[in-house]
Amino acid sequence: MKAYFNYFKLRVITNLQYRAAALAGISTQFFFGITYIMLYLALYESNTSANVPMDLQSLVTYLWLQQSFFALIYPFLKDQDLLKMIKNGNLAYELIRPQSFYFKFYIKMISERLVAASLRCLPIIIVGLLLPSPYKLGLPASVESFLLFIVSLSLSCLLVSALSMIIHIITLFTIDSRGIISGYSVIAEVFMGAVIPLPFFPNFLIKIGNYLPFRFIGDFPYRVYSGSISVIEGRNLLFGSISWLIIAIIVGYLISKVALKKAVIQGG
Repeated sequence: MKAYFNYFKLRVITNLQYRAAALAGISTQFFFGITYIMLYLALYESNTSANVPMDLQSLVTYLWLQQSFFALIYPFLKDQDLLKMIKNGNLAYELIRPQSFYFKFYIKMISERLVAASLRCLPIIIVGLLLPSPYKLGLPASVESFLLFIVSLSLSCLLVSALSMIIHIITLFTIDSRGIISGYSVIAEVFMGAVIPLPFFPNFLIKIGNYLPFRFIGDFPYRVYSGSISVIEGRNLLFGSISWLIIAIIVGYLISKVALKKAVIQGG
């Protein structure tokens, strides 16, 4: 366990050096946040009599949280080091190390997400809180909602990293990562509510989304913060998030054991 903690600390220190990327990410997320809010604001003001699944303040809060923690839970993170190892044959060096192959790269993914989010989220949140209405980031619906948000967001980071590990491990069978990662990213981004919040989906797509793990990555934590998901419902959904996390880790670990036994070392 100490070895994994030291590896996590090393990756955090390494990733903290990329401050320029963090500044670029902050400006990008702020731009998209304002743009999305203006689009929805135009939609809401164009027809005030329409029944909408989320009130405007909850939606604006959802959008700001989505941009603030984008780096923490975005599904299309690629571990280029791991993908290069699979292609050039350096994977063989990892197989003789005493640490678990799966958990080493799982911890690496988590550390990269945590560092990227920690450098970006606070400035966006501060600006969002200072903006005038209707662009203002709202406060949590309640103390319990905020606590549920923290727990669910933490589980989101663990879950999306576990799902990404499964996709990366599958490339041991396919070698080329572009198809599997691109397909997974599109599906995950849609059903986690990153393109359109899930309440705006048609009913049949909402039912499909409820059976997938992706809603626990983005939709659940953001909506429980704003009160769009009640505290009681949020407590129940936590069990779903934990269940999917356990399933994803077990599946990823088992696939890695099988894949490594049958791995063909590419390159020299």
